[in-house]
Amino acid sequence: MHASEGARAVAVARSVAASLGLPADEAAVLHDSNKLTLRLLPADTLARVAPAADQVAEFEVGLARRLTEARCPVGALDPRVEPRVYERDGFVVTLWRYYEPVAAGEVTPDAFARALARLHTGMRELDVSAPRFTERVERAQRLLADHERTPGLVPADRSLLQETLSVTAEWIAARGAPEQLLHGEPHPGNVLATTHGPLFIDWETCCRGPVEFDLAHAPEEVGPAYPGVDAELLHRCRLLVLAIVTVWRWDREDLFPDGRRMGEEWLARTRAAAGRD
Repeated sequence: MHASEGARAVAVARSVAASLGLPADEAAVLHDSNKLTLRLLPADTLARVAPAADQVAEFEVGLARRLTEARCPVGALDPRVEPRVYERDGFVVTLWRYYEPVAAGEVTPDAFARALARLHTGMRELDVSAPRFTERVERAQRLLADHERTPGLVPADRSLLQETLSVTAEWIAARGAPEQLLHGEPHPGNVLATTHGPLFIDWETCCRGPVEFDLAHAPEEVGPAYPGVDAELLHRCRLLVLAIVTVWRWDREDLFPDGRRMGEEWLARTRAAAGRD
């Protein structure tokens, strides 16, 4: 968030927590993107704050509750307050249990794969409406077609990304793999290493697609440890995800820290991967 908006978001989170009997004298920023993730002390609760205009907090809270009830490896809502979305001063706030990270702070590939397989098993049992993964491809294509939003791309790189997205998405669709509800972005930043084992968080990118689309966001070492993975499909999904996130970094409205450097690096990787394929 922008600095001024972030300061307001912190104040709102502290106010909401305090009004619910959770003292929040201090607020430590754990993550800052389109929403703010805060550890509030001394109550030791995790607050996620987003502008009310562009959030999916109701969906996230509902899905997290159902996944917790299904005993999936997910971060739970704070049990000390009503599990719902709190809206105040143009922001929405959700309160979650804070998990102390384990000393190593890392999740091994085997543990990551087992936890993701458990999550997918639980998600297959849920009847939840979510967009297909191709909606993300379409959004990236619209950005590429909007030269004012992506002014830094030269014609050759713009064409490379457009072709990579369309050809790879078509290949994945033609593969005909079973599709199901997915996390959407289970990269290491959305996995907590806790004494309870790996726990997945952040459900705003939930979508439907083959499990390999989720695996494409995980470290490469996780794929071989996942049961029954389609290695070629996973390879294509990795290329698709790489092209998508590369487009995001070239959006002039992107606020990702060091985004342009990453965009250049990922563009080079996309160029090399597309050349191999």
